[in-house]
Amino acid sequence: MSVAVIDRRCREVVTPEGVVLGFRIASRSARAGALILDFALLFITALAGTLLLLFMASGLPAQLETSVSGAGEFLFVVWTLFWFFLWNGYFIVMELGPRGATFGKRAVGIRVAARAADSRGGERLTAEAVLARNLLRDIELFLPLVLLMVAPSGESGPAGWAALLWFLVFLLFPFFNRDALRAGDLVAGTWVVEAPRARLAEALSTQGAMRDHASTLTGAAYRFGEAELSVYGEYELQTLERVLRENRAEAMAAVHQAICRRIGWEPGAGDERAFLEAFYAQLRARLEGGMRFGKRKKDKHDGG
Repeated sequence: MSVAVIDRRCREVVTPEGVVLGFRIASRSARAGALILDFALLFITALAGTLLLLFMASGLPAQLETSVSGAGEFLFVVWTLFWFFLWNGYFIVMELGPRGATFGKRAVGIRVAARAADSRGGERLTAEAVLARNLLRDIELFLPLVLLMVAPSGESGPAGWAALLWFLVFLLFPFFNRDALRAGDLVAGTWVVEAPRARLAEALSTQGAMRDHASTLTGAAYRFGEAELSVYGEYELQTLERVLRENRAEAMAAVHQAICRRIGWEPGAGDERAFLEAFYAQLRARLEGGMRFGKRKKDKHDGG
């Protein structure tokens, strides 16, 4: 997969199937704003959890000193685990979700995405990538901040200043590359992009072959069987949505040929959009029908 730089923040990614996808890199200010919002949410949640544990501790019977001591230690262990899982789990769980974004990122309209195609043939976020980018956050952010408070005191000596300069490289890393990548993004193969706000399903629901599966150009009716629709899942449906919305002839021709090869149809030429609209509508209906019965197919590699 190749990446083309269009301007300062716009990128075009060409997938292995020849589909051109456009992205807009999230600004550094948007990322900083999202991080502040996430930290505020974490602080409020941690404060509420701490107050709850203090309230529980205050209800312990004062006369049972041994029991109180043991219960207090237990509550401290609970608080430590609560903070650990809150701090580390929040970012990981949220970015592993379908939106690839924390609440802070959703609020400012950005999300995490993979920079390179994986073995499954698309820009998919993996658990390994999300873990890598988040486990480096302490090195990138908190160690530099701690050293900024400690080094000026002189207690750490020259070693403290050297460590501060070293960790400042991680803190300021997003300002020294055109994609505003953190060190964690570089290691994980991710970047943060603006999340599209268009609602494609409503825009396409009443158009041409999307409605009655027949081409307004040739009159051909495109209807696909269960075996043909079962080869793709939700991820491919989302990619097809984007291709139809962008309406680029070369991208639609590439996707049309890829789908025809996959389902064993003769590609032909000249009626690509009608074919893709019909395939999109029928695939979407199949996937939504499966979800009503608790069955989901995430992508073409998923046996569900």
